[in-house]
Amino acid sequence: MTPGPDLQQLIDTIREDAGTDDVLDQLGTAASTISELTSTSDAALGYFVDRARGAGKSWVEISAVLGVSKQAAHKRFADSWTAAAVLERYTPRTKAVLAAAKEVARGLNHPFLGTEHLLLAIFSQPEALATRVLVAHGITEEAVAAAVAPLSPAKGASKDVEAALSAENPPYTRKAAHVLQGAVAEALVLGHNYVGTEHLLLAFYRDSASVATEVLTSLGLDESAAKTSIQAVLEELTKAR
Repeated sequence: MTPGPDLQQLIDTIREDAGTDDVLDQLGTAASTISELTSTSDAALGYFVDRARGAGKSWVEISAVLGVSKQAAHKRFADSWTAAAVLERYTPRTKAVLAAAKEVARGLNHPFLGTEHLLLAIFSQPEALATRVLVAHGITEEAVAAAVAPLSPAKGASKDVEAALSAENPPYTRKAAHVLQGAVAEALVLGHNYVGTEHLLLAFYRDSASVATEVLTSLGLDESAAKTSIQAVLEELTKAR
C-alpha cells in the first residue's frame, strides 16, 4: 500500500501553506487542512462503499469489512449525506436543484423526494452543465416527464404532501439520498472540490434500479455516454478560461 504523508511532512506542508510564522495563522491553516483531508477521506471511503453496494454487496458484508456494526455503516454511508460538510460542497445551482425537486414533488402530489424529482429538477437550471448534457442528447424536460409518469404516477391531492415537504428534513427516499451522497464521490473522482449538477447526473447511475437511471437509460443516455459528454464540456470550459 502506498504510504500517506507522515506527521512531519504534514506539519511542513501546513507551515508552508500558512506562509507565516504566526502560530494562530498556522493553527487556522492546520484546522482547514485537516477538515479538508477528513472530508476527502470520507468521500473516498464512501465512493468504494457505493461501488460495493452497486456490485450487490449487503450492508452486513460491508460492515464486516469496515469492522463496524451494520447499523453504524448504514448510518454513516446511507444516511449521512445531509451533514453540513457535504452540503457545503454543493454549488448554488445544485442547491437550487434540491429546492426545485420539492416543487416537482408537489406538482405530482408526492409526499417524498425521489430520484425522479431530482432528475426533473435539473431542468430548472437551464445553464447548468447537467442540463446542457441532457439537452445535447435530445433529452428534454417533457421527454423525462413523459418517461417518469408511468413509473412514478401523480397522486391525488393530500394534506400529507405539504406537511412532508415542509418538514425541516426533506423526506428523501433511500435511493435519492444515495444519489446526493454519491455526487460527492463523483466530484472526488474528477478531482473537484465542489459538487455540481454534473456530479449529480453521474451519481444517478450508481443505482440501476432507480427511476432516474431507468429513465435516462431508456432515453438513450447511459453512464458511459454521460461521462464522455461531461468530460468534453468540462474541457471546453477549461480552454475558455
